[in-house]
Amino acid sequence: MSWEQVAGRWKQSKGKIRECWGIITNDDTERLEGRREQLDGFLQESFGMIKEIAEKQIREFLRSHPEYSAARQRAANQN
Repeated sequence: MSWEQVAGRWKQSKGKIRECWGIITNDDTERLEGRREQLDGFLQESFGMIKEIAEKQIREFLRSHPEYSAARQRAANQN
């Protein structure tokens, strides 16, 4: 999954993000509006993470949701 896919499907992604990081509220996801840098900063501030750990967790989140990878593959096959 790429972050562009998460941002493009933000309404669907918000719930998965709140599931993954329980501290994130609906209001927080509204403020983040699909911006990866904002999520990165939020994780650093809220959990006291260093930037590298926050980025690693975001990469792991992307890898752990295959439905976005499937959508990317379908789009590639249509071209």
